[in-house]
Amino acid sequence: MQEVWIIDAVRTPRGIGKAGKGALADIHPQRLLSTTLKALEKRNNINTSEVDDVIAGCSTQAGKQGSCVARMAQLDAGWDQISTGITIDRFCGSGLSAVNIAAMGIASGMQDCVVAGGVEMMSYTPSLPRATGPLLDADNLHLRAMYPQPNVGIAADVIATLEGFTREDVDRLGYESQRRAAHAIANGYFDKSLVTVYRDDGSVALDREEYPRPSTTLESLAGLKPAFIAMYDMPLTEDGLTYRKMMESKFPGIKVDHMHHAGNSSGVVDGAGAVLLASPEYAKAQGWKPRARVRAMADAGDRPELILNAPGPATKKALKKAGMSIKDIELFEVNEAFAVVPLKFMRDLDVDPAKVNVNGGACALGHPIGATGAMLLGTLLDEMERRDLSTGLVTMCAAGAMAPATIIERM
Repeated sequence: MQEVWIIDAVRTPRGIGKAGKGALADIHPQRLLSTTLKALEKRNNINTSEVDDVIAGCSTQAGKQGSCVARMAQLDAGWDQISTGITIDRFCGSGLSAVNIAAMGIASGMQDCVVAGGVEMMSYTPSLPRATGPLLDADNLHLRAMYPQPNVGIAADVIATLEGFTREDVDRLGYESQRRAAHAIANGYFDKSLVTVYRDDGSVALDREEYPRPSTTLESLAGLKPAFIAMYDMPLTEDGLTYRKMMESKFPGIKVDHMHHAGNSSGVVDGAGAVLLASPEYAKAQGWKPRARVRAMADAGDRPELILNAPGPATKKALKKAGMSIKDIELFEVNEAFAVVPLKFMRDLDVDPAKVNVNGGACALGHPIGATGAMLLGTLLDEMERRDLSTGLVTMCAAGAMAPATIIERM
């Protein structure tokens, strides 16, 4: 297989994901993703007729986010119509899986230049008739009996309970995420990859992160009520099924300590990101200087009832493929879907917290589902360059108890 070079990565700022409140809420998802495509084209002088494919992750592919948002965004960006686009869904892991699939195409020799990323307009998706996900919407009673998959917030509380994490533990991570993000923003650490989003009339929609709350303190977090207590006993079906019954069927006698809330969970935001990947031969022909190469990729699954525990197994699988150990990785991005996710990851793999999410994570910046993976890859690469480090890893939990992982190496 040939090497896969990462040439560039861009992303939009994250806007608050509430209709009528967020700065990006009136932007069409196709327009938001096309913003990143146009930025990549301009920054790298891309001949869009030679892009083999645009692969975009998007978790809620319905309404404005339906109809293959990758292809529509590509056309919206004014790219040559001879190029193509495809949209994929691995829930929260969609954006990173899009990058991994692009890398596979190049590594195999079947493709030479691919753009991969993702988009999610969380200000829009609640307006759809029924939210998507692996819970109850498919009404697959056979699957539900095998694997009762709860709301992800419920799963976070269940994992924290089973693993012995405390409210103080998860609040401390949420606070540290805000502190690190505030420091990164103040010092311009995100500026290299950040692209401004404009409205159709040319006015600026958003040119900065909108979600962070730098005034957050441990005391303010301690005052927040756990978000999923009422949901735990809420009737889900006519026969009285509840998340409590689902969890007790798999973990008899469990008494869940509810501890996750808005301050130690990922923020609801809008955003898009994109990564330019190429084969060495094609990159050299364009005069492109690679920023990194993809060292290894892997996907792993875990217990569906717990949903969020696969980043560790995916990381171990990727390390094995790369012939590396966890100590060989100098910097990590582990998506903060909920605080318990990176906490468990760091404890299970014996990773120094000082190497994980060093510029804050989704608790502070937000998590635009299908876009986050591509965004984190760019954030990781920027910080590796700033610190002059060589190796980094991105991983994230995804619904259905899955996780992609990607190891990159600077060149």
